[in-house]
Amino acid sequence: MTQPAPHTRLAALRARFDAIGVDGLLVPRADAFLGEYVPASAERLAWLTGFTGSAGLALVLKDRAFLFIDGRYTTQARQEVDAGLWEFRHLIDQPPASVLKAEAPAARIGYDPWLHPESALDRLAQAGVTLVPLAANPLDAIWTDRPAPPAAPAIPHPIAFAGEEAAAKRAQAAASLGAAGQGAAVLADAHSVAWLLNIRGSDLAHTPLALAVAILDATGAVDLFLDPARADASLRDHLGNAVALHPPGSLRDHLAGLAGRRVRLDPDVTPAWFGQALREAGATPEAGEDPCRLPRARKNAVEQDGARAAHRRDAVALARFLAWFAQAAPGGGLTEMSAAARLLALRAEGAHFVAESFPAISGAGEHGAIIHYRATPATDRAIRPDEAYLIDSGAQYRDGTTDVTRTLWTGPGDPPAELCERYTRVLQGHLALSALRFPEGIAGPHLDALARRPLWLAGLDYDHGTGHGVGSFLAVHEGPAGISRAAKPVPLAPGMVLSNEPGFYLPGAYGIRIENLLLVQPAPSLTGQVKPFLRFETLTLAPYDRRLVALPLLAPAERAQVDAYHARVLAEIGPLLDDGDRAWLAAACAPLA
Repeated sequence: MTQPAPHTRLAALRARFDAIGVDGLLVPRADAFLGEYVPASAERLAWLTGFTGSAGLALVLKDRAFLFIDGRYTTQARQEVDAGLWEFRHLIDQPPASVLKAEAPAARIGYDPWLHPESALDRLAQAGVTLVPLAANPLDAIWTDRPAPPAAPAIPHPIAFAGEEAAAKRAQAAASLGAAGQGAAVLADAHSVAWLLNIRGSDLAHTPLALAVAILDATGAVDLFLDPARADASLRDHLGNAVALHPPGSLRDHLAGLAGRRVRLDPDVTPAWFGQALREAGATPEAGEDPCRLPRARKNAVEQDGARAAHRRDAVALARFLAWFAQAAPGGGLTEMSAAARLLALRAEGAHFVAESFPAISGAGEHGAIIHYRATPATDRAIRPDEAYLIDSGAQYRDGTTDVTRTLWTGPGDPPAELCERYTRVLQGHLALSALRFPEGIAGPHLDALARRPLWLAGLDYDHGTGHGVGSFLAVHEGPAGISRAAKPVPLAPGMVLSNEPGFYLPGAYGIRIENLLLVQPAPSLTGQVKPFLRFETLTLAPYDRRLVALPLLAPAERAQVDAYHARVLAEIGPLLDDGDRAWLAAACAPLA
């Protein structure tokens, strides 16, 4: 069947409003598992609007349409979306509730209860509109060539990488339910299901998930809702007798079996459909944090060692790439896509490599200012001599997940003073965060300003968080902790892995970002210390571009910190390289002049 042209899709969607009794529709960038990345079958927002970013929401009214995006996608959205059809709003500064209150008071706004958590609906309800749950998503009726949902097999995640048996995890999570007097919990976050049961999959391109839902009983037993055809004998043996496998279509019947019981739902990561179904069944849903979320973020000793090993292999690939780039870039001939492909090929040579952890952000010149830019055949451009190039990339290894950003000068000439000054301020914020000691109980939002201070002193800033959590062969963006003013104040704890990535972006000119991953560790005690303190262990091992450092801006302690880091990179990674790449790394890691 022929699809509606992009400019007629809005009209086709609006034509269904009267029949379903609504004045508007919410279209989030989400699937039924509410993860950051979604399969092609759930890319409704991209199909409707053309926007391909990883976070956003559309509000379609009968005569107006709004696209909400955050600061990462301000430039990208305007390049991808027809401004004649869509009005752009900032997701944080101009949230959907405020727009609804101003533009559609008393309207009936439809939503798909599989695609919104209850916490988001509660915020929208403050606008005074009537939110209408829909039995079927009207967009699906006009998306006639919608791809099929993923159906790859789920696979065991070996104890050698997981570090803890699933039975122990189930017992720990179940104990938290018993302590709260709750009989069960709905685990709608597929990352939690993967962690709890030590399973992985390939349903998403960059996150090794088998998209599935589970019900955890307070006894420790689990009902797993996954197509039985996706579970072979090895997976069934791995799951054991305490985990019962059911087809997803039986989920409502199993929820009905919880009638009369108190059931925990995490309102931030559970589709509203579950609460509605449980109430209809006579169960009592209770808001509470997913019992797997915080334990999942606190990596065990095996996962921490795996992260170190994965980052060393990643560092070898990075060093080989950076040495190649330093030689090739000044002469021209590279493109954004060819450079990213080179780095991916080098990573793929490493042990336990599975995939990129996200589509590489390979941005030259003005494209570097697009915070989540993704080069395509239509946008791919040459990496020219004497400009800034930003490469943000990572990998999924079976023992760890990586994410690293470096901003490079292509040469052969010297970079302009303004670029160096701004790069150095970003570097100073990055260094300040990585060197920090802080008391237990401190949360990410408390630390965000430290990375911004050098930029603030010059009247500069960046419109994204400073750091996000990272999973262990799971999501490259993992909650609940983050280093951001918008993050929930979750205290940082030993075993958490977070990114450290301040930046600066000048639209139309260049982008700067420097990113390492940090592992939270107990800090050695000091004489007279009055409480336990924590510190960060840097996992990422790749040199900074010394050509972009404005040495007069660095304090002696900052110079010493860079030199110590570079000495560590050379000592740990140099022996793993061939003679040519090792010589380049030695020069890149030499003490700052």
